[in-house]
Amino acid sequence: MDLSLDRPEGFLFVRRVTPHAVTVVDRELSDSFVLAPDRAIEQWPVSSALALDESHVEGILELKPELVLLGTGARQQFPPASFLAGFLRRGVGIEVMDNAAAARTYDLLAAEGRRVVVAFILPGG
Repeated sequence: MDLSLDRPEGFLFVRRVTPHAVTVVDRELSDSFVLAPDRAIEQWPVSSALALDESHVEGILELKPELVLLGTGARQQFPPASFLAGFLRRGVGIEVMDNAAAARTYDLLAAEGRRVVVAFILPGG
């Protein structure tokens, strides 16, 4: 039996998630970041879901998502309602989950060609 690595082409994918880092393709990131299928915004200045507000919404919406996933670390933690409302007022769905679930969901949707954006909150901020 031949085994080969099936590596998705054409989008940035999450390979691995740990409590302190997320590996995108072959690069490990330990600071919070935002990821779309075609680009990453590194060193997103967020260290906690509770620190999110309406000012963080615009930067994510610049990536033109149809759906936003928010990975809040090792555990799911809901951000303030004003942050969530910033997406909903613009007709963009948002889902909050832990980083591992956000990575799995992002990879699946991006592989389907969906315009999904995921924001990962990591302890390094």
